[in-house]
Amino acid sequence: MATERPSFELAKGINGLDKIILRESRNRSAEVYLYGGHVTSWKNENGEELLHLSSKAVFKPPKPIRGGIPLCFPQFSNFGTLESHGFARNRIWEVDASPPPLPTNSSSNAFVDLILRPSEDDLKTWPHNFEFRMRVALGSEGELTLTSRIRNTNSDGKPFTFTFAYHTYFSVSDINEVRVEGLETLDYLDNLKSRERFTEQGDAITFESETDKIYLSTPTKIAILDHEKKRTFVVRKDGLADAVVWNPWDKRSKAISDLGDEDYKHMLCVEAAAIERPITLKPGEEWKGRLELSAVPSSYSSGQLDPKKVLE
Repeated sequence: MATERPSFELAKGINGLDKIILRESRNRSAEVYLYGGHVTSWKNENGEELLHLSSKAVFKPPKPIRGGIPLCFPQFSNFGTLESHGFARNRIWEVDASPPPLPTNSSSNAFVDLILRPSEDDLKTWPHNFEFRMRVALGSEGELTLTSRIRNTNSDGKPFTFTFAYHTYFSVSDINEVRVEGLETLDYLDNLKSRERFTEQGDAITFESETDKIYLSTPTKIAILDHEKKRTFVVRKDGLADAVVWNPWDKRSKAISDLGDEDYKHMLCVEAAAIERPITLKPGEEWKGRLELSAVPSSYSSGQLDPKKVLE
């Protein structure tokens, strides 16, 4: 229950950075660095890593960590005047010892509450007071849930507006063998074509070249099918209307200094996001955005995922 005391372990990670380890009874685990409030690991009961961390990830502030689940706030990409993807992913977060209650139907107490408030320097570049609270929870079935609550604490009466994304990097066996279902027939902005608007034509999204698209008004559930591993990731989201699908492919990968040249073959970003319609909060108002990730065995019938299992 939400009233249970959280159960987590504080440890030293790469380069001495503080990290939180969450463990669930059947050997499942997750790791969160306080630097960036950044989930870097999510493992199943067999100890298999379900998130992709770049082989060249740099764990040295102020460089953001490449891979896992970076938090994009208060700006997604270059949708604004701040540094790309905002500053939440390269600030030191704190463990929130007394968070406001968060209703939950999970019986697991493997969770941690984190909080970020702006520094004096942040207020110079983005002059708004806020409290960004996030709970990272590992459920009894191994599902990973991130719940963000962002509150406007301005005392000057001014509202603020932001865009947001959970920039999740999923670990896949072979990008050529992966398909994404749940985004068919939707409109998207193609970042490789100056954000021109198109409508998705395929019955599923597959990958054979660089992909960088923002799908709009998406359903609350998206499935990522890994044919080789016979595994399906299920992305459930609330408060996040958009979904970004990204794979840099070979040429772009070589241009990203902290991404291995071959990493693109074993990763796929499907990001729950709020981009097309930015969130505006008046003082005292709070926004909540929730992401739940689960990994289930795939069931195929004529190449399609068994709809009873996932997209019901």
